[in-house]
Amino acid sequence: MNRMFRQKPFLTVVLPLIVATLTTGLLFGALLLSTLKSDEAAIQRQRDLLSLVIDKLEDEVAHNQESATVWDDAVTHVQQRNQDWMSSNLGEWMHTYFRHDAALILDNQGGLVYEFIAEPSKTASGVTIANVAAPLVSKLQQRLVAGEVASGTTILSVGESDLLDLDGRAAIVSVKPIVSDSGEIEQEPGTENLHVAVRYLDGVLLSELATDYQFENLAFVRTPAVAADVSNVSVRSGSGQTIGYFQWQPFTPGASVIQAVYPVVLLVGVSAFLLMSFLGRAIWRRSRSLAASQRELRQLAMHDPLTGLSNRTTFYRTLVQRLERADTENGVAVMFVDLDHFKEVNDTFGHPVGDALIKEVANRLLEIAPSALVSRLGGDEFTILQDVDDLVEVELLAGRIIEKLRLPSQIEGNLITVGASIGISLAVPGLEATEMTRRADIALYHAKAAGRNKFAVFGSHMEEVLRRRRMLETDLAIALETGTQLGVHFQPVYAAMDGRMSSMEALCRWMHPTFGAISPDVFVPIAEECGLIQKLGLYVLEEACSLLADVPDCDVGISVNASAIELMAPGYALRVLTMLSKFSLDPSRLEIEITERVATDTEDKAAAAIRSLREAGVRFAIDDFGMGTSSFGQLLNLNVDRIKIDKMFVDQLHENGGAPLVEAIVQMARHKGLKTTAEGVETADQREILASLGCDSLQGFELSKPLNRIDTKKLMSKHESGSREAFG
Repeated sequence: MNRMFRQKPFLTVVLPLIVATLTTGLLFGALLLSTLKSDEAAIQRQRDLLSLVIDKLEDEVAHNQESATVWDDAVTHVQQRNQDWMSSNLGEWMHTYFRHDAALILDNQGGLVYEFIAEPSKTASGVTIANVAAPLVSKLQQRLVAGEVASGTTILSVGESDLLDLDGRAAIVSVKPIVSDSGEIEQEPGTENLHVAVRYLDGVLLSELATDYQFENLAFVRTPAVAADVSNVSVRSGSGQTIGYFQWQPFTPGASVIQAVYPVVLLVGVSAFLLMSFLGRAIWRRSRSLAASQRELRQLAMHDPLTGLSNRTTFYRTLVQRLERADTENGVAVMFVDLDHFKEVNDTFGHPVGDALIKEVANRLLEIAPSALVSRLGGDEFTILQDVDDLVEVELLAGRIIEKLRLPSQIEGNLITVGASIGISLAVPGLEATEMTRRADIALYHAKAAGRNKFAVFGSHMEEVLRRRRMLETDLAIALETGTQLGVHFQPVYAAMDGRMSSMEALCRWMHPTFGAISPDVFVPIAEECGLIQKLGLYVLEEACSLLADVPDCDVGISVNASAIELMAPGYALRVLTMLSKFSLDPSRLEIEITERVATDTEDKAAAAIRSLREAGVRFAIDDFGMGTSSFGQLLNLNVDRIKIDKMFVDQLHENGGAPLVEAIVQMARHKGLKTTAEGVETADQREILASLGCDSLQGFELSKPLNRIDTKKLMSKHESGSREAFG
């Protein structure tokens, strides 16, 4: 035996063969076990991924609906049964933009008002869809009648959705009420029209899922195939009924590896160890793509998809953890950052530019506070969670943020400037996360009320400030509804050369029964934010027009102020012209004062309203010229009739460069053919200098304070008689 072991054939053939066979067998055994587990894990990940996607599909369809169903225009046009409008905005557009396969509009009794079917030959009819969706419609109606409203910041309206069988095809069916986005259109609960959206699971959706998540041979079947190379996930309705299965060929990286290396392992048995190492690395590489998909899902669940910042869930979870250890470590500060006038950016330049601006803001916040947790809660709302030592550190950080965010951003050829208001809350022992965020939110309201581009640290007095602000919002709505408390005063404007009254400016005043006189600087922003600015503007316009009608023989004109929100509102130009017609006034007697920003923007809805009114004869002026961002070059392109030089320049007439600057403005305006009015004239010396510099007209306390209606009518009568009551 020993002799045999020493023989050449045994040493050169048999023993190497035994060792190679054992090594290869062990390699294949270990490799087989590893690949089986890898394939099993890969298949399970795909199942988990598809289950998660299915769970989110219903929410996605309902969320997509809200882009059109929570809309004043939708309420109005559906109530009017405007078929063309419903087709363009609630049917075809939902199909084109969100790939919905069908859309219905039902009245509050479930009757069919409008239907859109993308592929009538393959899709259930509108009547069939309405019948199948009837239980959802009934349930939603009960919730609406009960007065239930949506909760949270991402869900705008209540709704019902389910996975249902439509003529043998499985589909997501979502029902949403058509409601007002501004709250200005009131509907009795339960009388709302309903929008039904349908998306089939076996249509275009299949190819989208297969492409986006790399599912091979993805199909929707009623009965799943029983085979080793097929994987599936059941689709169930809300009642638990299985209505079908998603079926696909699973990704099996382990099996692919076995087939690739089998010949090599047989031919190179002696290199089994090195080959196993290579195969292990190959398996790891094949599995890495699935691990990346899993990380991406975690990223989506914990981060904002637009900016990549942490989302509300991550922010709140981290805040709870920080507060638990705040007693033994550094203090904790929460900062709520809200962009000022971001809605105007979206309205003026469109949502793509708005999204780009949000990304730019996110990058700036990360740059300013690299050690903090920066989160986006949604819209233009951000939070910063920072470990701090004292209040001074927080205030310095807030100041840097405000300065950084005020810098202009160049986006798609547009120079955009926004600001930010910041509310700050500091942790104290025993303070819970919910209360801390509430305090930061209260501080944010305080910062906005202070004039924006400011920050505020929560203090106990702010509870009362917030209570007062909410009271003012309610009382302003009541004042506009009842026609009490509010009044309009009129400040005359006089010709600089001869002192004759040339026009008047209508100024709104509010005498609150509890707080006394409320400044327009306080109640106008409140009106803009709570949706009352259009009513307030219409009230002032009617008072101004009725005054002119009361003194028909006086030829002076009158000016009213209009915000960008008013000008962009649908039908603004028509409302103005209707008011002029009501009092039989020549449109040229009305002048509308706007801001520089509105005047220099030639593309948005406000510009369209300005063009319509100017064509009708209404004049326009830029109020507070020089306080915005207009340059002298832009002055040449303004589509207005007059510029009102801001009081800031009048106050600086005796300082270096003050008078030459006013003279330059006047000369540039004359070159363009524009009239000029200097505001805030308070001394005779200012009046004389401004007249010598060429200003056309003057306005200010030196000439006349704002007058009530009775005194204004007396002044207008004196003007008609030829009296020169300002200066001679």
